[in-house]
Amino acid sequence: MISDIRLQHFRSYKDATFEFGPGVNIIVGPNGSGKTNLLESLQILSIGKSYRVQDVELLEFEEPWFRLDAHLENGTYTRVVKFVTSPRQQKTFELDGVIHRSLNFEHTTPVVLFEPNNLFLLHGAPENRRAYLDDILEQIQPGYSSLRKHYKRTLAQRNALLKKGVTSSQEMFPWDLRLSELGAVIARSRAGLVDKFSESLGDLYATISHTNKKVQLRYDTQFPIESYETHLLQKLESALARDIARGFTAYGPHREDMTVTFDEHAAAEVASRGEVRTVVLALKILELEMIEEVRGKTPLLLLDDVFSELDGTRRRALTDYLQRYQTFLTTTDADLVVKHFTSSTILPLV
Repeated sequence: MISDIRLQHFRSYKDATFEFGPGVNIIVGPNGSGKTNLLESLQILSIGKSYRVQDVELLEFEEPWFRLDAHLENGTYTRVVKFVTSPRQQKTFELDGVIHRSLNFEHTTPVVLFEPNNLFLLHGAPENRRAYLDDILEQIQPGYSSLRKHYKRTLAQRNALLKKGVTSSQEMFPWDLRLSELGAVIARSRAGLVDKFSESLGDLYATISHTNKKVQLRYDTQFPIESYETHLLQKLESALARDIARGFTAYGPHREDMTVTFDEHAAAEVASRGEVRTVVLALKILELEMIEEVRGKTPLLLLDDVFSELDGTRRRALTDYLQRYQTFLTTTDADLVVKHFTSSTILPLV
């Protein structure tokens, strides 16, 4: 739990302090008042990075540094994030007086973010669904963040060689081997997560929607999961000429997708807007439960202006699941939100 936070030279905040309650915290203000910036600061304190931009873009205009100070766990534990641009760009984390250059897995506080773009998860680009899965895996699987970075670097190096028009398979082999090894771990991790979600998605969807549609989730892998690295390596080698012509690597987890089906038809093709929103809401609830189960910690829940995007049934379903979590909810209409909670903390922004 975060009991308070101070923001200095962060985004639109020159110097501001907020105190939070242990339950639902409703952040109210017009568009442009800094509501999302406040949520972003909570995410950076918790997991060390923004979901929107690079660190340098978090600075107040023309300022060379920002700082976030917070008290956690009922004020008994302090956390400070500092970012400076001079003499060089550097971010540090101070945890109860001990300085760290980064937050390792154990130091992070799990967070679940629900923001308007999530409502387009099923219809948007596949890269958004891949990122959705990978972001969850970073919070439940130690080392996954590093794995993800290594895969991106290896892929970038292989693509650079393809653009050069490399013709030697021997020169490409070390990169193919490394990409297939890393890719197999990523694909298996994603497939395992999707399988776990799929076990509960149908029942949860039925509970929220009061319908009996058969809702399922699958990971669309290019190769058999059990022998993924072998098949990917063979494909990278056999498709080298085509990859050179294309200038990029066409096979691997960076080209795969996740699909939700309604009665065995792709939801993106047959589901109504309300049905899609119910699926996304159910996935967010499953994300909360999964992270809490694996980490043994209660996640923070950040809701960025999504309450107004849900109808009465879905709002009630969401509020049923908010009671156990410290929640930070932004809105332009306090009356719309407050009536759903018997107890909440209101934070008005001007």
